[in-house]
Amino acid sequence: MARQRGGTRILIYSHDSFGLGHLRRCRAIANSLVGHRPELSVVILSGSPIIGSFDFRPRVDFVRIPGVIKLREGDYTSLSLDMSIEELMDVRAAIIEGTATAFEPDIFLVDKEPLGLRGEVRNTLEMLNERGVPCILGLRDVMDDPELLSEEWTRKNAVPALRDLYDDIWVYGLREIHDPLFGLEIPQSIRDKLTFTGYLRRSWNQKRSDLMQSDGFDVTQPYLLVTTGGGGDGAGLIDWVLRAYEHDPSLPLPVMMVLGPFMSSNYQTEFMERVSRIEKVTAITFDANVEALFANATAVIGMGGYNTFCEVLSFDKPSLIVPRRVPRLEQYIRAERAQALGLSSMLVDEGIRDAPEMASAIRALSHQPAPSQTILPGLLDGLSTINGLTDQWLNKATAPTNDITPALRTVT
Repeated sequence: MARQRGGTRILIYSHDSFGLGHLRRCRAIANSLVGHRPELSVVILSGSPIIGSFDFRPRVDFVRIPGVIKLREGDYTSLSLDMSIEELMDVRAAIIEGTATAFEPDIFLVDKEPLGLRGEVRNTLEMLNERGVPCILGLRDVMDDPELLSEEWTRKNAVPALRDLYDDIWVYGLREIHDPLFGLEIPQSIRDKLTFTGYLRRSWNQKRSDLMQSDGFDVTQPYLLVTTGGGGDGAGLIDWVLRAYEHDPSLPLPVMMVLGPFMSSNYQTEFMERVSRIEKVTAITFDANVEALFANATAVIGMGGYNTFCEVLSFDKPSLIVPRRVPRLEQYIRAERAQALGLSSMLVDEGIRDAPEMASAIRALSHQPAPSQTILPGLLDGLSTINGLTDQWLNKATAPTNDITPALRTVT
């Protein structure tokens, strides 16, 4: 007998094990979707070891798959289990496919990696394709330098997957800012699947002043927020800002630094010691609700990851971006384009980290216009656009025609 099945369901895959980018993006989308559709349930598949630290709206849950870490030479190994990477990938793939089989999603949304980490979602994609479940790939606005991305996607056999296994491709950005497939030899049939949604708007409706005041920091007063995202590669940024305040104690704004949960303990210890000697600087390791700090900040210094960029735009903050350039050029490309459009300013870390240069850039933030001074229609329409696209896919079965492509492509 067929078992009773309630509501509609979306399964989201995020391969994150290190860093916060993919997880926070998927969380924002999931929370928006269940707020839009009261009958919808969403499950997120994630390898993040700290996914349980985040709050989710009712009807959003997660399945934690065993984590991996990327080694210096580019390969992966198990985060905590005593097993080979081949064994671990078999376990991860089985959990992903088993979850999809039991959960019976109406849509499968994959974040960034067309076939998942080391191809772990291929079997799930093929199974859901056979069942007629729409499979959608979500891409951030910038992936990497076109030449490097082309080599990576050739190695991972990504283009055939985009052609054969995906019904749609959502780009979480604007074409006017960047096309993630620019410079790649991609068939027109794949390009026709692209929908540019706009960036994912972030919001915050609560005041957290009591918490920050208890930590000795008052978010009701003007301050500079310095954030590294996950923090695994953020030591350079933190060091440079600290040098500026050590060099020039008269800098006007107090600072709240968020070091990031993945910053090495050695760096965290060193930075906390330096912070303790600077009157105007406070530091914390992690805040799962960092949106509150963005909402109350006067200005922001960050590395220019996708989520930080969305928050800078959403909360309309003057910002200074100090992008990384290895192992990907993603942050640098985004920061360079944002500066050209007047959305933010940029400072490149060449390894010298001149204290007066950073101090001058910090002072300049007080004269920098907010991002809203640059008019880009649809800039922050990402979540509402995704809600609408989801409606169209979920309503496809009852539509008078099976071809909804023209309607979907109007959102670009």
